[in-house]
Amino acid sequence: MIQSLSLGQVQPAKLIESKPIQQSTPAELTQSFGQFLQTAIDNVNAQEKSVHKLNDQYLVGQVDVTKVLIASEQAQLSLQLTSQIRNKVVEAYQEMMRMQV
Repeated sequence: MIQSLSLGQVQPAKLIESKPIQQSTPAELTQSFGQFLQTAIDNVNAQEKSVHKLNDQYLVGQVDVTKVLIASEQAQLSLQLTSQIRNKVVEAYQEMMRMQV
């Protein structure tokens, strides 16, 4: 059955105050990207540890097998994504090193 959807009163759009864009130095951007990568790697590591913990709990009979399978699949996908990002970064670095200035 299709339900009717009523929209509320339309509000006028507010103007967004523009803030000056801060210029970042290349060193700051590199540090920020490095922190992003470190956080991603730490998250993958935490997922791997969680899978090991769930696996141990499954062996004792405290956790259902579906939770273990879902967690292991998520960890595997995260690891694959992280490795693909690493490959792309290395490939981009190598391409930049081949450039003639």
